Amino acid sequence: MKMVTAYIKPFKLNDVHNALHAVGVSGITVCEAKGHGHAKGHSEVLWDTEYVAHFISKLRIEAIVPDALLSHAVKAIMTAARTGHTGDGKVFITTLEDVYRISDGSAGADAL
Repeated sequence: MKMVTAYIKPFKLNDVHNALHAVGVSGITVCEAKGHGHAKGHSEVLWDTEYVAHFISKLRIEAIVPDALLSHAVKAIMTAARTGHTGDGKVFITTLEDVYRISDGSAGADAL
């Protein structure tokens, strides 16, 4: 099993959610996140005054997927979240040693 963690632009959430659902990913967790990558934020000019935003608003999406669905899930996120501009986000893959469901004690793939 793998945990797929993606940082995406907030307005792409519905597209990513629908794409993951279409490939068989049954559940996701979404959290608000702020940060910056290599661009170090951005600046905007409002009424002749420049404002610098050091931290950009993103959404952090986590999904635990079986190994068989991993490539489909990553492709779904990459396609659905892409706008073609800098700052579209990143996808990280982490190997999970095991997963347990608290309510009934099931483990592994049965816990998903």
